[in-house]
Amino acid sequence: MGVQRFHRIILLLVLSLCFVFGSTSRVHVSYDARGIKLNGHRKLILSGSIHYPRSTPEMWPDLIKKAKEGGLNTIETYVFWNAHEPTRGQYDFSGNLDLVRFIKTVHKEGLYAILRIGPYVCAEWTYGGFPVWLHNLPGIKLRTNNEVYKNEMKTFTTMIVNLMKRNKLFAPQGGPIILSQIENEYGNVIGKYGDEGKEYVKWCADLATSYKIGIPWIMCQQDDAPESMISSCNGFYCDDWKPRNPNAPKVWTENWSGWFKDYGMGDPHRSAEDLAFAVARFFQKGGSVHNYYMYHGGTNFGRTAGGPFITTSYDYNAPLDEYGNKNQPKWGHLKSLHKVLKSIEKPLLYGEKSETGFGQWANATVYSYKGKSVCFLANVYQEDKDITVQGTTYRVPGWSVSILPDCETEVYNTAKVNAQTSVMVKKTNGEDDDNYEGNPFGGLNWVWRDDKPVGLSKSGHVRGSLMMSHSLLDQKIANDTSDYLWYITRVNIKKRDSLMGKKKINLHVHTNGHVVHAFFNKKYLGYKYSVSSNDFVMDKRIKIKRGKNEIALLSTTVGYNNYGEFFDETRHGIWGPVKLVGENHGEKIIKNVSSSLWIYKSGLYGEENKFYEAGIHNARRAWHSTSLPSNRPFVWYKATFPTPLGTDPVVVDLRGLSKGEVWVNGKSIGRFWASLEAKGCNDNCDYRGAYSGEKCVTGCGEPTQRWYHIPRSFLKEYEDNVMVVFDEFGGSPQLVKIQTVTIGKVCATAYEDKTLELSCQGGSVFKEFHFADYGEPEGDCGDFSRGSCGARHTMNIINQKCLGKERCVIRVSDETFGASHCNGEKRLAVEASCGV
Repeated sequence: MGVQRFHRIILLLVLSLCFVFGSTSRVHVSYDARGIKLNGHRKLILSGSIHYPRSTPEMWPDLIKKAKEGGLNTIETYVFWNAHEPTRGQYDFSGNLDLVRFIKTVHKEGLYAILRIGPYVCAEWTYGGFPVWLHNLPGIKLRTNNEVYKNEMKTFTTMIVNLMKRNKLFAPQGGPIILSQIENEYGNVIGKYGDEGKEYVKWCADLATSYKIGIPWIMCQQDDAPESMISSCNGFYCDDWKPRNPNAPKVWTENWSGWFKDYGMGDPHRSAEDLAFAVARFFQKGGSVHNYYMYHGGTNFGRTAGGPFITTSYDYNAPLDEYGNKNQPKWGHLKSLHKVLKSIEKPLLYGEKSETGFGQWANATVYSYKGKSVCFLANVYQEDKDITVQGTTYRVPGWSVSILPDCETEVYNTAKVNAQTSVMVKKTNGEDDDNYEGNPFGGLNWVWRDDKPVGLSKSGHVRGSLMMSHSLLDQKIANDTSDYLWYITRVNIKKRDSLMGKKKINLHVHTNGHVVHAFFNKKYLGYKYSVSSNDFVMDKRIKIKRGKNEIALLSTTVGYNNYGEFFDETRHGIWGPVKLVGENHGEKIIKNVSSSLWIYKSGLYGEENKFYEAGIHNARRAWHSTSLPSNRPFVWYKATFPTPLGTDPVVVDLRGLSKGEVWVNGKSIGRFWASLEAKGCNDNCDYRGAYSGEKCVTGCGEPTQRWYHIPRSFLKEYEDNVMVVFDEFGGSPQLVKIQTVTIGKVCATAYEDKTLELSCQGGSVFKEFHFADYGEPEGDCGDFSRGSCGARHTMNIINQKCLGKERCVIRVSDETFGASHCNGEKRLAVEASCGV
C-alpha cells in the first residue's frame, strides 16, 4: 500500500468519525443585519424546540434524527431551573434532566443548538421554571432589580454556563451551541416593573456578556434590549417584525406550531398550510433565524405542568407528536419547505432584495445574487390572486406563498400539501378491543387501599407538620413538595355558644386554590374546584358538637402560574375567611376561625409512605384484592401489566378515573384529570386567515385528556410492570387499559411533478390500498372519489410500488402513471391501511 493511499485512508477514517460523532472543529460565531455568521459566513438557521425534560434520553436520538430528516439544522431548548435545583443548593442532572447528554446528542447528529437559559422560561411549565423556594427567601422580588433574586439567578446561570464550558459545548470550543438566551419575554411585562425593570434588563445583559463564551446572546420579546443583545420575536406571525438595532439579524425564537391545552379545553390545531405560510413570509421579508415552538412538545411528566390547569400532554400539535411520531402532513409539508429554503440560502442572506406590490395584501419579492434570482409570490388575501413577475403570470392560492427558486418554476406553495396524512389509532396488544372491553377490570388485576386523612392528635399536633400559624398562609410555603397542603385547626364550641343547637350550620371556605376538600370532625364533606378562577367559595353543611371541633382542609394545586407580570405573587391555597355560619330565625350567626391556630402539613399519607413504589404486594401497607371500590375519593390502585410488543409508543387509557396522578415502575407519568370534559370548541379550521389558539379546536364532550404517555424506557423487558394510580375525586379503574399508538390509515393528495413519500411505522406495512387515482380526484380522506380523467392503471402501479412495504416513494407524473388527459391541475390521491 502506497504512503499517499495510506494517508488518504486515514483521512477518510478521521472524517468518518467526525461525521459519526459530531464535528469537533471550533466555530467563530458572529452576526450582522443579514444573519448569524459561522466562521464569517452567513448561515440560514432552521431550528426546532425539543425540551429534554419533556421526553427521555432514550427518545432523544430518534427525535433529533427526525428533526434533521425534516430539514432542521438546529435544536433549541430551555433550561429548567426548578427541575435542576428543586432544593436550594442541591442539583439534579440525572435521567431526562441530563442537559449535557442532550446537547451532546444534538451534536452527534451534526446539528447546532440554541440554549435558552432564562432562567425564567414560561413554557407552560409550573412557576415559569422558577423553584418555589425562591418565593420563600426573605426580601426577594422576582424578575426585577432585587439583590436577593439577582444573586440566586446569577448563581444558577453561572453554574449552567460553566457546565457547558467544562464539556466544551459552546461553538468556539468545538461544541454545537451557537446562540444563548438570557431572561425570556420580559418586554411583554417590563412596563409593570418600572425603572427597576429597566435596570434589571441592563443587569441581565451585563451578566450574559460577562461570561465571554464567544457566542451572541438573545433577549426575546425585548425590543429595547441593550445593543449587546439580539432582540427576537415570538408569536404566530413575525414577518412584519423588525429588530430596532439595524445591525442585528431578524430572529424568530418562537413560531408557535400549535397551542397548548388546559384541562377543560378542546384540542387546538394549527394547519400545516398556515404554519408553512408564516415561515415562508418570514424568510420572504428578510428573516434569517427561525425556530418552531414546539417541534416536539412532549409530556409534562410528574407535576411539571404549569398554568394552572395545563394538561400533562404538551403535544402542541407540533410536527412531531407527543410520543415522537411524525405528525403528518405537518412534518412532511415543512420538510419540503426547508429543502427549498436551504437551496436558496445564498440569495436570501447575500442577495439584493426588491419588491413589487399587487394591492394591499399581495406582493412579489425578488432576491438577486450572482446572476441568480429567487422569487417569493405572496397572497395574503383569502381568495386566489394572479401575480405577474418577470413577464409571467402565476395563480397564487389565497393565504399562501409560492417560491420560485429560479423566478420561473414554482417548486413550492404553502397551500399545496404534498405529504401524507397519518390517521393515528390506539391498539391493544394481543386482544381486540371488544374482548378487552368485556373484561370488567379492563384486563388489569387491581389491588387498592385508601389514603389516610391527616388529623390532629389528642395533644393538638400533626406528625411531620411544616409549621403553625395564626393566619392562613400561601400554599407555596411547602416549596412545591406536593400538590397537596393540609390546613388544620380546632374550634372550641362552649355550652352557651350562639351556634349550639342550630340545625343549619355551614362551613364556609374562601380559597385561592384550584381544588379544596373539607373534613369536619374526621368526616369527609366533599370537594369543590374551579378551572375558570382561582378565587371561589365552598359551603358545606356541618354538625357541630360541644367542645373541640376539628376542621381539616386539603388544598390542591394543578400547577402554579407561569406567565404574566408578578405571576410569582399569585396566591394559592386557602385565602380565607374560613368561618362557621349558622342561622337563627333569619339572622346569621358567624364564627370566623381564620385567625385560629392553623397547623400545616404537605402531602398525602400515600405520598409520605411512597405507595407509588414499584412493589405490587406489601402486607405492611395493607393492599386489598377484593371489593374494588368505585366512586370513592382518596383511593390508591395498583396493577401489573406486560410490556406491549413492538416499538410503537405506549399509552394508558385512564377512562373511568377522576383526577390524580399515575406512576409506572415508580416514575410519575403525570397528573391526570380524566373526568373533566373538554369545552370551547370551534370548527373553523380553514387555513386561510390569521390563526389563534381559539381557532380550530376539536374534541368537545370528550375527556380533556384520556391517554397518558408511558415512555418505553420506563418499562421492563422481561417482567411485569407496576402501575400505581391515586384517584382524588372518586372513579373506577375497571376500564383502564394499556395501548400502543400507531398509524392506522394513510391518506395523501400530491400534485403533478412532486415526489410523494408514504410510510407506516413500527414494523407495520401497507396492507391494502383502498383508493388510488391520478388525474383530478375529488373529496377528502375517507371520502375520495375518482375524477373524470383518471389514469386507468393508478391502483395497479401503487400496489406494485407500495403494497407490503413500510415505506415507498412515488414520483407523481404522467411518466409514472401514464398520460392522464385532464384540463385542470393533475393530482394523485391515495388511501391505504397499515398493519402487520
